Amino acid sequence: MVRLTRAQQQERTRAAVLVAARREFAEYGYGEAKIDRIAERAELTRGAVYSNFAGKRALYLAVLADAVERARASAEPPPESPDSVARALGAFARVWLERLPLAGDTPGSGHLQLRSLSGVLDTEPARAALAELVCFEALLLALALEPDRAVRTRTVRLAGLALTLLHGAAALAENAPGVGDPFDLARAAEHLAAITLIDDAGPPHLPFVAPARTADDRWAAPRGLYDEINGRPVNLGDDGVVVVLGVGRLSAAGEAVRSARLRDEVTLVVVTSDPSETGRLARLRIVDLVACLRRVFAAGELPAPRVVFDDGGTVATAMGRDRVDDATEVAIRVRDGLIVARADGRGAGHAVAVAPSAPHKAVDTVDPPSATY
Repeated sequence: MVRLTRAQQQERTRAAVLVAARREFAEYGYGEAKIDRIAERAELTRGAVYSNFAGKRALYLAVLADAVERARASAEPPPESPDSVARALGAFARVWLERLPLAGDTPGSGHLQLRSLSGVLDTEPARAALAELVCFEALLLALALEPDRAVRTRTVRLAGLALTLLHGAAALAENAPGVGDPFDLARAAEHLAAITLIDDAGPPHLPFVAPARTADDRWAAPRGLYDEINGRPVNLGDDGVVVVLGVGRLSAAGEAVRSARLRDEVTLVVVTSDPSETGRLARLRIVDLVACLRRVFAAGELPAPRVVFDDGGTVATAMGRDRVDDATEVAIRVRDGLIVARADGRGAGHAVAVAPSAPHKAVDTVDPPSATY
């Protein structure tokens, strides 16, 4: 008889709970699902379920996150990306709309297939986090639509419109399965590219953001982190900008990305004070989007900024930040293994992105920012 280690036993228990929970949610939906029945399905005690998941909401988010992780792992990139923004939007919409339930699906299974959050996010922090995540998703989609240039605010707004169209179709399909032709919706997404949108001046607070503080500190870059977009290990010692953002500040990612220099390696580190729920929500939404992007865009044309989940807050700790929460925004510029600039608070990513790339260097005229607002 093979004796399992504690970690192996916990992983087996967690997997059994996820399988049982998926069946429970598919049959009863989120609202009517019961932890007791999930424990019974898994042939475990109620306590065993709660030892792995904080509650029903955390468990539901874990079920969805597990599904999108599998989808990402199986996503096959095309040999080449679409040759226009319009075609890319249409291709993305077709992939995304595969989740729409059919008329014969049960409500519970349809909700799971849609990654539905209806009735799940019933707290203000969770709803605020979702709003920030939608902004972040629009940025990532925009970066894929314009891989060869600094992303424009117009393209981010266009990506946001496309996501609004798709999520609106999902909300309708949740209550009226079979309504709405996916092919018509995909064509509508293509036509969004022709909408006239302006490149606005950007967030009004940026001119008032305090400059980054000059530094000359050795950077002990944490290891064991992975880029959620391409799946490769992340070396935070690379020259560039590292921005740690709480889930409640993810919309600030665009400020850092658009202000960074063309040769900068930009790493966006996502943190939260509640990994079991808010953290799983962030993982669910970001990984789901990445799974779709991987099926539309060639591997070399996925969004360039690296996205890292840091549930333990190790990156912020290495920067000297004792604790993180959903409002965290702290950033550094790294050059030759040194931290050469630091900033924290609102606009920190932007401040570090426009900071000189070497200690005590007043002006960097050779390597200008990649874009301005």
